[in-house]
Amino acid sequence: MSESAAAPLETTSLDLESLAADVVARALQAGASDAEAVAREGDEFSVNVRMGQVETLKESGSRALGLRVFAGRRSASASTSDLTPDGIRQLVAGAMALAKVTEEDAFAGLPETAEFGKVDEDQHLYFDDVYSLPGPERIEWARRAEAAALAADPRITNSDGGSFDAATGRMALANSRGFVGGYRTSYAGVSAAPLAVDENGAMQRDGWWSGARCFAHIESPESVGKEAARRALRRLGARRVPTQQVPIVFAPEVARSLIGSLFEAASGDSIWRSASFLAGKLGEVIAAENVTIVDDHRMLLPTGAGGFGTSPFDGEGLASRRTVVVAGGRLESYVLNTYTARKLGMQSTHNASRGLAGAPGIGCGNLYLEPGTLTPEEIIASIPAGLYVTGLMGFGTNLVTGDYSRGATGLWIENGELTHAVEEVTVAGNLGEMLRHITAIGNDLVFRGTVASPTLRIDGMTIAGA
Repeated sequence: MSESAAAPLETTSLDLESLAADVVARALQAGASDAEAVAREGDEFSVNVRMGQVETLKESGSRALGLRVFAGRRSASASTSDLTPDGIRQLVAGAMALAKVTEEDAFAGLPETAEFGKVDEDQHLYFDDVYSLPGPERIEWARRAEAAALAADPRITNSDGGSFDAATGRMALANSRGFVGGYRTSYAGVSAAPLAVDENGAMQRDGWWSGARCFAHIESPESVGKEAARRALRRLGARRVPTQQVPIVFAPEVARSLIGSLFEAASGDSIWRSASFLAGKLGEVIAAENVTIVDDHRMLLPTGAGGFGTSPFDGEGLASRRTVVVAGGRLESYVLNTYTARKLGMQSTHNASRGLAGAPGIGCGNLYLEPGTLTPEEIIASIPAGLYVTGLMGFGTNLVTGDYSRGATGLWIENGELTHAVEEVTVAGNLGEMLRHITAIGNDLVFRGTVASPTLRIDGMTIAGA
């Protein structure tokens, strides 16, 4: 495969905000009582190198437009990647035709005009340096990450590859109640995924990555490769442990899934359907008193860049804000968009998420559990016997009952120290009980995505093993 220079796709002069506003106007002319349009444009570069050779190399760009129309309490949506005048005419006509045959919904509709708004200051979501490396150097970054992993130890004999990614995007939202807004984003990242083999030929794999909105904030490919190698090597010699009930420590990269599950349980979609163990528990204590969970759509990271979930407005055009979901163990707020807020007789928490087609969903900003004061080493040192979980498999959270069961891998804790690797076990409990039995929270909160958590110790869970 050619390794010629790969420049970013040409940034167009397309005015997405004007385009979205124009489509809204066309929908009103076609008979809509209200309308909302989303326009997106983006480009991405991705390369994966395996054993030093380029395996995949991709550059792509996309443009698309989505429209939601209302005919009274009837609504429908449609999307297109054809932004020609004819394509836009078909988009409007198709959405209007669908709206006429849908059922009425008393809760459907745009937010009230007074609710719209956006963050005016620069949130540092876009950096033009993500494409600063010429194409061959991007490929070399992927090679360097993989090479560092392969060179770390002779037991690392193979690899799923090293990668480098870069992307930029623009979006705009406009509606018939006067809101028009847009913003740009960027991303770059590097990763490695080595395979290690023990003396018996048993193979283990793991990986690591670093990503940021700004290329200058990415960790070096060598450090990423070395960390990926360390994680693969520590899994060698993994074995099952007997079924037992012991303290479980969740590493940050897996603890964040627990925080994500709580967000889903607190989502208005789950609450109004009574499909959540948190339904009817607003204002009640649902977790240990050391637990505070925040959803912040306005966050800046320590680097000065906006968080991965930061934006000036939500998917309906309501100004981004910070919401405390759980404070000191008490459920302070559900997370709502306009539709679910109306269903529950409440106000939106500005958590609407928006794709091109369909009604807005509910999404988080930068969702995190506030850190504690203990180091991960101090948490582990306090445990005579337990499991340090570094990987989870499957989707084992029942939001209705809170029952939790997932396959797990990790390291056994004996007398306060990490000993041998563990695999082929299941950790089980109930999410409601787990939240109440969080007995220690680490000080190692780092954002590597939109959801983050420090190290957690949870007592009372069961390991199902040998």
